[in-house]
Amino acid sequence: MNPTIKLTYKEKTFTLPTATKVETIIREYLKIECDKLTFFDNPVVALRMNNEILPFGARVTINATIEPVHLYSDLGKRIYRHSLSYLLSYASNLLFPKKRLIIGHALGDGFYFTFQNQSKLEKGDVMALSDKMRELVQQNLPLELVRVAYQEGVDYFKEKGFLATELLLNYRNDSTIHLYRCEDYLDIAYEPLLSRTGLLEVWELKEYGDEGMLLRYPLTKNKFQTVAPFKDNPLLFSVFSEYRRWATLLKVDCIGTMNQICGSKDIGTFIRMNEDLHHRKISDIADMIDQKEGVKTVLISGPSSSGKTTFSIRLAIQLKLLGFDPIKISLDNYYRPKSQVPKDLDGNPDLEILEALDLDLLRENLAALYRNEEVYLPHFEFSGDGKRTFEKEPISLKEDTILVLEGIHALNPRLLGDIDDNSTFKIYISALTQLNLDDHNRISTTDNRILRRIVRDNKSRSTSAQQTLEMWPSVERGESINIFPYQNEADIMINSALDYELAVLKPYAEPLLRTVKPSAYDAYPVARRLLKFLENVYPIPPNLVPSDSLLREFIGDSEFHAEC
Repeated sequence: MNPTIKLTYKEKTFTLPTATKVETIIREYLKIECDKLTFFDNPVVALRMNNEILPFGARVTINATIEPVHLYSDLGKRIYRHSLSYLLSYASNLLFPKKRLIIGHALGDGFYFTFQNQSKLEKGDVMALSDKMRELVQQNLPLELVRVAYQEGVDYFKEKGFLATELLLNYRNDSTIHLYRCEDYLDIAYEPLLSRTGLLEVWELKEYGDEGMLLRYPLTKNKFQTVAPFKDNPLLFSVFSEYRRWATLLKVDCIGTMNQICGSKDIGTFIRMNEDLHHRKISDIADMIDQKEGVKTVLISGPSSSGKTTFSIRLAIQLKLLGFDPIKISLDNYYRPKSQVPKDLDGNPDLEILEALDLDLLRENLAALYRNEEVYLPHFEFSGDGKRTFEKEPISLKEDTILVLEGIHALNPRLLGDIDDNSTFKIYISALTQLNLDDHNRISTTDNRILRRIVRDNKSRSTSAQQTLEMWPSVERGESINIFPYQNEADIMINSALDYELAVLKPYAEPLLRTVKPSAYDAYPVARRLLKFLENVYPIPPNLVPSDSLLREFIGDSEFHAEC
């Protein structure tokens, strides 16, 4: 190993000893203050080294180009939220060492937490936790990255009662484990943490529901210095509550227990139970549509990679069993030619906005159908500038006909114009991941959807993982404007996530993610994060996935492939 390394920052090169800590680089070489700055000063919270994100406690051993990561950046905000969860876990361990604190799902601008085997919080628990967290913030304690021997880590988590973490480590064989330490408390963190508790100034811990609490955080850069007023989303919470009941039936609560099942002879039954729960839910939704008088159109919306296409086909089958004659319509076929689509801020066609659709044609078609007239549905070719053709056979609304209209804008109130809202039934679908890595580290819904999208786009469109990752921020921006604000317009929400799907996606996604190189500025940190958590997942072969599974929409060989 060379005794020195060279780091380049803003065209200036520093020579320094090998294995210098990130914190030392920031302080002594970049001359950036770390001690006196507060949250409100937008401090440096990590270092980007050849586009890999390193916490303060990491050591740099290679020549690299470096760049500080500030708190108010997108990467900084992820670090902040992850550190907040660590802070709550430590506070809970100090106050309630015998209680098992479990992170659940994201809900709006917060993470939902519960204590296991406790029907509801005891009076004063949330206030006590909040006070302890504030105390830890005021003490400005260091959050140190440390490395311990594998067995030492396993023994520590076993002694602390962190059974999900111990179980997770059973599927790893690293000689050492990286942990974060605050005083004498150790825990795993799968993303970098802040360097000290004093930066965790803005958050709110509040009771939510009968059993849990929300750890709320600032949302966006221009509002990052305060937590926004609470806006409830009971419909979304009800979906997660149902998912938790499913998890009890499936006897899986974290990646560790899922790995046990995936490596056992019970995996076939486990997959079938997952799929049958979905089938039952879709059947229940069909019954709800049947019971609502006067429904002529079912509207299905959801974000990218939520499984709208396969869901709409499977729902149509259930509607047929109830005596309906469903006609599936995709909003994608109503896109305008790209030359006619409004431009985004970069001057490119903005396919994420409602006005990218030919609304006049859509409304005209629906109005004609409602008048019992025949309509020739359009078909849009996404290649080139976008060519529109029309089906050779017309459709019409008969007494038993029901339209199943699917697309990202399906719940937008402006979509249908004058169509009577009472004649519609609205469904919102998304892959709302509930499965955790362990008790204190969650798998984000966004990361699950990214994996689905990477695998599908590569298989069906020969799109590289880097291209998908570089496009994803614009997809998210479009969703935040055009999809998420309308999710509560739905009559029902459905969660398309399958507990076993990460084990199936892993063999497809890992080689694709490894093609993303450090030169990919925005894509590389995300690819590294995804690879890091996939290391913990036990793979299962795709031949175990049923041909009618929603997951087949992403890995291929769906029995609905002709329609998908």
